[in-house]
Order: sequence, then structure tokens, then C-alpha cells
Amino acid sequence: MRTWRTDYPVAAHVLGITVTVLAGVVVVASLVLPNQPQDMRLAEFIRIPVEALIGAVVLTALPRRPRLAVAWVGGTVLGVMSLLNLLDVGFNQYLGRGFNVVLDWPLFSDAYSYLQDTLGGSGALGVLVAAIAIVVVVLALSALSVVRLSNLMARHRATTTRAVLILSMAWMTCTALSLQVSGVPLASERTVTMLQSRTDAIRQTVRDEREFSKTAKIDAFGGTPGSQLVPDLRGKDMIFTFIESYGRSAVEDPIMAPGVDKTLDTSTQALAKAGFHAKSGWLTSATYGGSSWLGHSTFMSGLWVNNQNRYRTVTASDHLTLTEAFKKTGAWDTVGVMPGVQKGWPEAKWYGLDKVYNAFELGYKGPKFSWSTMPDQYALEQFQKQVHSKKHDKPLTSFVILTSSHQPWAPIPKMVPWNQLGDGSIFNAIQKAGNNPADIIADSTRSKEEYGKTVQYSVTALTQWLERYGNDNTVLVFLGDHQPISRVSGNHASRDVPCAIVAKDPKVLDKIADWGWTDGLRPAHNAPVWKMSSFRDRFLTAYGSTPHPTKN
Repeated sequence: MRTWRTDYPVAAHVLGITVTVLAGVVVVASLVLPNQPQDMRLAEFIRIPVEALIGAVVLTALPRRPRLAVAWVGGTVLGVMSLLNLLDVGFNQYLGRGFNVVLDWPLFSDAYSYLQDTLGGSGALGVLVAAIAIVVVVLALSALSVVRLSNLMARHRATTTRAVLILSMAWMTCTALSLQVSGVPLASERTVTMLQSRTDAIRQTVRDEREFSKTAKIDAFGGTPGSQLVPDLRGKDMIFTFIESYGRSAVEDPIMAPGVDKTLDTSTQALAKAGFHAKSGWLTSATYGGSSWLGHSTFMSGLWVNNQNRYRTVTASDHLTLTEAFKKTGAWDTVGVMPGVQKGWPEAKWYGLDKVYNAFELGYKGPKFSWSTMPDQYALEQFQKQVHSKKHDKPLTSFVILTSSHQPWAPIPKMVPWNQLGDGSIFNAIQKAGNNPADIIADSTRSKEEYGKTVQYSVTALTQWLERYGNDNTVLVFLGDHQPISRVSGNHASRDVPCAIVAKDPKVLDKIADWGWTDGLRPAHNAPVWKMSSFRDRFLTAYGSTPHPTKN
């Protein structure tokens, strides 16, 4: 390298300046890097970061060895902060919230499994390798950039001091006058703010865990005897069903709503011909874009379960779930149909389920549809054959989680004649003729269109099943677990999901007449909106349950 510099001094000088400028760009960009996808614009990157000025003062004042040590450590920390900001961008894009440094690490395993199902083993491995490479490159670039700039500043202390004074005065002037470019303040202290924010978030997470463990022990119906739980539903065949990612956007977004609304209205009419009637409203989910289990547990427990710590806490408690409430009466058997479960699921005990049929117990021999292990129509038919059609000493309370509307919404199953479902092999040709997930993921408009089609499919499969197999005692409660990711639902979408109660017996819907819900499967825009965690107590109360609270 020294020989090359000697032989080509001009080129070496130009290269040195270029590398130094790039190092400066890397440092400044890292210090002002936004953590919201909508903030990724030029105005955010032409700011004066106060952290750079403070760092310059410190590094210039230190002797060589301490300076290099501080530069390496500081550069690495800067790289970590950049990676956390990028994770925030991704999490906001998919889950509508930032990355939680305490709770969210286990989600990477789920994400990798999702990629395997969506892109295949080699595709998922490629993404993993790329992600690891990005981490290494960001950390290395940040550290090397800070070290290079620290060496430059040490060689030119006087010039550095003058530059820092001028920039400091500029920063203070911008702060005092609130100077902005395109609505973005020129003076930045983003990294300091983000460090404080992440520190506060860690403290809040730890504090929330302690407080929620106490909250989970308080239950308005925890001490209610079985004889006083849901007496007005005795003899009914209860079915609680979640449709994956079925959110308010499916019903109201201009791209998705026409098809979904038509399906809901058509299904309402078809059910009415079969003697069923429905009422529907809105529930605000505890999760967004993913982590469906948080929505399931919130709805069933009546607690706001919006993170993994809360989920672990509540599922390890004896807080009463809706399915457990029916089991506690002694008047119902309980069963779970979980086509998305492909490993041990200890939560079944907390939900009070006598038996769970997972993905391997439904006899499916057809193809997977990306993440979804089997089409909803097939899962519902197996629910009918293996569970619902069997003779039982008691009515059933069933907990069914459908999966066909799970992202990436490609390929999509289609309805086939119910008597031709067989072992699912009929779906081979449908799956092969479907879209490539990679083509849908990359296009927001197509993602919306295909997502809407999956919701139409899931609603159609469920309501046709009810028309075909429901009877005078069947009561179906179905809802979405959360909104789809923001690329589909929008950056400022609500967390609302539709919820409907369907029954033949008019007395069932009469009990909730004072809820103000809309007649039919499609809730009106101005229908009541409740937190999802409030449903359990409202439901239990509406059907005659008597509260007997347990206290912490």
C-alpha cells in the first residue's frame, strides 16, 4: 500500500479524501438515521447532529491509545444504534411498532420459519446470510469510519477545533430559531434521544412485567361457579373462530373493500336463507400485522396481552378464558382445531381444551400454500368429519384458528365442491397455478388485491360450512386476530378488526341487542368499537354469567 501511494500520489490523495468523506457521510447518516419508514427522506439526512460535535471534542482531546479505544467502542455502539433503527423501520412496517430490545428476539426464529414457508429453504437461507452480512458491514463501517475520522482530527487539532466551534454555533442558532428544512429541524440530537427512549422502554418493559403479573391474578369471573357461567347458552354448540389478518382495512380500504364487502353481504343473505342471522361490530386488537397469538389470548382472556412477556405470564396463570369458562360449567366438551400448529402447544391447557387437532392430525395430503399448512375449507371439513359430526354426550365448545389469509397471500386456495375435498390432493393444481409469493410481496397494490381475495376465501369457506353443517343450536363467533401489515392496511391504519356473532336461535342475538352492533356480517363504519380485551366480560355478562371476582 505504501509503495502504491509512492508511485501514484495523486490517486492516493484523491482516494484518501474520498474515503474520508464517505466515513463522514456514514457517521452523520448513522447519527440522524430515522426509525420510521415514512421518515426516510433527504431532509432527515442533512441535519447537524450534536452527537458528532461532542464526539469530535472528546476524540480530539484524548491521547492516541485511549482515543483509538473510544473510537472503536463508539463506532461499534453507533453501528448497533443504526441496526436498532433499521429494525424499528422493519417492525413498524410489519407490526406497527418499534423493536423491543427485551422481548422481540424470539420473533426472529418465527420470521425465519415464515421465510422458509414463503421462499423455500434456499431462499430463506439467502435472506439469513444477507441479514448477517448487513449486520457485519454496518458494524464494521461504523467503527472504521469513526476511527478514520478520529485519526484525521488528531492530526489537525486546530482545524478540528475551529470547525467544531463554527458547527456548534450553527447548531445552537438552528435550535434557538427552530430552523427547519421541509418540516425537519436542522439541529439534531436523535441518537441521544433514541438512547434515552430505548433506556426508558427497557425500564417500562421490566415494570410492566411486574405489574401485569398482578393484574392477571384479578379476574371478575375467576371465582364464579360453573353453574353460574353462561346459563343462557346451555345446549348450544359454540364455535369461536379467528380468521387470520382479517382487519378493518379489508372492509373499508378502496382496493380491498369492494370484493370483501360483496362477499360479506352475499354470505349474510345466504345465511339468512339457511335460517341464520348475525350482528357485527369492531374490536381493537392488542397486536398488528402479526403475533396472532396475542390477539387470540387477549380476546379469550379479557386481558390486554400486547407483548410476549404478558403472553407468557397470562398463559402460565389460571386466568379464566372463554373456552375454559364453558368447560368449567361441566355442560360442554371443548376442542381446538389448529391447522397452523406444527409443534407442541402447551397453551391448550390454559385455554381449557380437552383435545387439539394440529396440522398433522387433520389428514391433509395436499400442498402448503406458503405459510398456511392447508386451505381453510379443508380444515373446516375435517373439523366437521372428525369432531363436529360425531355424537357427543355434551354440546361442544370449539376454538378454530384459520390460516389461509396469512401473508404473503400467494398462492391462494380456491373453493372446490365440498364432496370432492378428499385428502386435499385436489389443491395440487390450484397451488401450482397460483402466484409466486416473491412477486406479491414486492408490490403493495398486488399485496392488497391478493390479501382481499384471501379474506373473501376464508369468509366464504366459513359461512358455507355453517350453511352446510350448522343447526338450530349452532352459535358461531368469528373475528380477525389483527390488521394486515402496514404495506396493506396503511401506515396510519387503526387496529380494529370485525367481529360477528351468528345464530339461528333469535334469543341468542336478542341477548346482545343493547350492544348497538350492526345487523349482518359487515359492521357499519360507525358501529361500536371496543378494546378486544373487553369482549370476554361483556359476552359472559350478556349470557347470564354472575361475577365472582378473584383478587390479587
